[in-house]
Amino acid sequence: MTSFEEARRTILEKVAPAGVERVLLLEAAGRVIAADFAAPWDMPRWDNSAMDGFAVRSADCAPSVFLKVTDYIPAGVSSEDAVAPGCAARIMTGAPIPAGADAVVPLEETEQQEATVTLLQQVRKGDHIRFAGEDVADGEPALAKGTLLGPPQISLLATFNAAMVPVYRKLRVAILSTGDELVELGTEPKQSEIINSNALALAAAVKLCGAEPTILGIARDNRESHLSLMSEGLKADVLITSAGVSAGDRDLVRETLAELGVQEEFWKVGVKPGGPTAFGMKGSTPIFSLPGNPVSTMITFEEFVRPALLKMMGHAKMLRRTVRGRLAEAVRKKPGKLNFLRVRATVDERGYLVSTSGDQNTGILKTMLACNALALLPADRTEFAAGEEVDLHLLDPTLEMEA
Repeated sequence: MTSFEEARRTILEKVAPAGVERVLLLEAAGRVIAADFAAPWDMPRWDNSAMDGFAVRSADCAPSVFLKVTDYIPAGVSSEDAVAPGCAARIMTGAPIPAGADAVVPLEETEQQEATVTLLQQVRKGDHIRFAGEDVADGEPALAKGTLLGPPQISLLATFNAAMVPVYRKLRVAILSTGDELVELGTEPKQSEIINSNALALAAAVKLCGAEPTILGIARDNRESHLSLMSEGLKADVLITSAGVSAGDRDLVRETLAELGVQEEFWKVGVKPGGPTAFGMKGSTPIFSLPGNPVSTMITFEEFVRPALLKMMGHAKMLRRTVRGRLAEAVRKKPGKLNFLRVRATVDERGYLVSTSGDQNTGILKTMLACNALALLPADRTEFAAGEEVDLHLLDPTLEMEA
């Protein structure tokens, strides 16, 4: 049986970025830039005013001094006239600093007359001027390859007129459910039938990773149905199956994938829930075969599939943050497997405090609704006391902000 650490290490060693494409800047939001970006010019490109006010010569200025106003410079206009001694130019935020001036006095620090202005405060050289290149200098590395592009990064690229951006390609992820007992969403289930919720949960998880899911439908419990749908799924960048991966008479996933040329890397992981998870490769295409129980499906996606998808889309950070948290109550488990305990984490003055989110039976879906972290209980332990610290994988990013 493969350990949790070995399974995840194997997956991340086998998968690689799926390729690069150039997209329009707005389409790059939420994607990962695939090349270093250096500034092609200074930002700002020229010395400019940080305030609405008056461009002045600091040597002329002192409280109660009045200056003759000889020019008006709105944003988007450059003045060809230098500021002469004893003079000032009315200037708006963002307008280039005229020759001769070396400071800006804000409007609120002046008293204005018809053609003169009186200064109310001491003025120092450089006051309220944004100097060329003080934000980003020409040639300075501005974004590193592997950076996730959010609003600040998009703003910077737009500032430098980068209309097209190289980003790692979005993955096409095929999702296949298996089992004669399944019916599709919108069908009224008969007794013993189950609505195919796994496909929707996996598709939602794939979308939240930034990839594009394709739901293939349901492979019925026969070789022909499995072969047909899995052959289609292998045309995608990634194939995820759910159910049919154990050792029952109708568990056909592994043998069908082998028939299609998939090299199995491991089957069965020493974790609970999610033990009968399998992973294989066909060429550069990874195949994840997850258990059919919805709780197990979601947890194994989180711990095994999500990091792989992020790596394939160029992310430098693939794993959730691991922190230590205190158990609010004593917990017991069977030996032999690492347990993912569904917990509710809060932050207090001592750090993270976690309580179980309910019945840990893998058939209890509502514990997934209540949990915002997974506590990792080591395989070789059976009892954990209240107040003991354990590793946590934080599922809710707001927890990190609170901390």
